[in-house]
This record gives sequence, C-alpha cells and structure tokens, in this order.
Amino acid sequence: MVLVIGVYMVAGNLANGVGQGARGLAKGAVPAAYQALVQKWGNLCTAINPALLAAQLYQESGFNPDAKSPAAAQGIAQFIPGTWATHGIDGDGDGDRDVWDPNDAIPSAAKYDCTLAKYVKDAPGDPTHNMLAAYNAGAYAVIKYGGVPPYKETQNYVKTITTLEESFAAPVTRVDPSKQAAGAIYYAQKKLGTLYLWGGNGTADQGGRFDCSGLTKASYESVGITLPRVANDQYNAGPHPSRDELLPGDLVFFSDDLTNSRAIRHVGIYVGGGYMINAPRAGAVIRFDPIDTPDYFGATRVTEDGAKALPTSV
Repeated sequence: MVLVIGVYMVAGNLANGVGQGARGLAKGAVPAAYQALVQKWGNLCTAINPALLAAQLYQESGFNPDAKSPAAAQGIAQFIPGTWATHGIDGDGDGDRDVWDPNDAIPSAAKYDCTLAKYVKDAPGDPTHNMLAAYNAGAYAVIKYGGVPPYKETQNYVKTITTLEESFAAPVTRVDPSKQAAGAIYYAQKKLGTLYLWGGNGTADQGGRFDCSGLTKASYESVGITLPRVANDQYNAGPHPSRDELLPGDLVFFSDDLTNSRAIRHVGIYVGGGYMINAPRAGAVIRFDPIDTPDYFGATRVTEDGAKALPTSV
C-alpha cells in the first residue's frame, strides 16, 4: 500500500491545540527518535491517536525515513513526489518541507488523517473507521454509503490498521490469552536439543534446524498463525502484556536498545516460571533459558488477527 497524502494548508501554527491524549504507546514500539513526534501529532484530532498513527507509519515504511517504493513513494510516510510538492507541510517550522525528514512527514500524515475525518464527520458509524475508509476509498464513498463502503479492500484496510494499532498501544487492561499458545509451546518443546542454525526455518534441507525467529515462526505456524520472519516484526503480532502478566505462549524479546523495537535481536517463547524456549546462538541447541536478563525488552501476546494485519515486508 502506498500512503498518498494530501494536506490542505491552514493558517496558523499547526502545533496549537495538540494534546497529549490518554492512549499511550507500548514500550519501545516506536523508535525513540520518532516517539515524541508520533505522540504529539497522533493527538491532533479525536479521530486518530498515537498508536493509530504509529500503525500507519509502520505499515508503510517500518519507520524507515529513507524508504522508497517501486511507485516512487518516499520517506517514512511514503509520499508520492507530486502529492508532496502540493500538500507536504513544514511540520517543524524550519522553513522547508522535506519529504525525507520525519519532522515534516509525520505531521503531514497526521494532518491528512484529520482532514479526512473532517470531510466524513457527518457519516454514521465510528469516526476513525470512516476516516480510514476515506483514506482508502475516498471521502465521497464514505458519504455515499453512510460509513465504511462495501468494498472488500476498504473493509480489510480498516480492519488491518485498527488491529495493528493494538500492537502499538500500551494495554490498559489485562490481555486475553491466546488460544493457540499451548500448541505453539508443544511444537517448540519437540525441538529441544536441536542445534541452532542462522537463518534456519526447520526445513529438511537445513536438517530441521532453526534460528530464534525461525523457531517462533514455525511454532505458531503449527497452529495456523503466520508470523513475519524476523524478530522485530514479530513484536507487532499482538498486544504487549507486562512482565507480571506473562502467560505461557507469549513471545519474549531482547534488545541492546530498550527504546526501539526495530532494534530487537532475539525472541523466545515463554513457558512460565521465568523461562522461555529459544534457539539462542550458533553452537548452542534449542533449550530453556531465563528471561530476566538486562536485555529483556518486552513481550507480545500473539493474536491471529494481529499476525494477519502485519505487512509482508517493511
């Protein structure tokens, strides 16, 4: 998907009235360099929130400010050059509008969301869903059909972004356990003692060997849930329970940068009692290891919808 953003210029300082909002971002879900921007501009209007804005940016570029698409979309928010030339805004007030600068691109993305929300404010239904539908299908379609139009692509888009939003939001209540967790653990237990292989997916030509994220991917695939291949994307496969809320089957993550989920370098499957099953490193075998180490980053409770919402590549 290409984020095609059109922003109508308004008078005055766009930062005026930007609140802090009540919905916080999950620990490290947004890279530290962009967290303040997403928190601030994600509260520009009531139809959006920081987690929703984060979900859009992740879906489009994986928070990569240098991202380029085959359709010539550019930057962290994936603007098409012609659209940026007409509608990009000077988000940081430094006198220029730079598509490659997240300080301009992130505010522009938020402003466009709010502009769409204003266009469809009188349509019945959830204002955020209507805004996302307008983003995908156009405001006229939302007005015509009195809400999210009956287009499969648009309905899927709304569901994808609102589901992915949950992986960027700090949970406010206890996260429900995954129904597939026990099956994933059962699969991983059968692999105990298997020698680690960098890039291993457990295929026959690899001798049934795994690396860390290959093991977690295969474990959840055994119960019908397809996860991304790498650990830092697997972090976004569902909401994030706190350490004292962990349940068997949760994915647990480790990083040398505890402020940035994109820097996650290791993942395991929690089994209870402070231990996980993981494929730790070259020369080691799949085994039980404690999770309470200085590089413990956080956890994800995998959900089927959450996994389906993830982009195939970012």
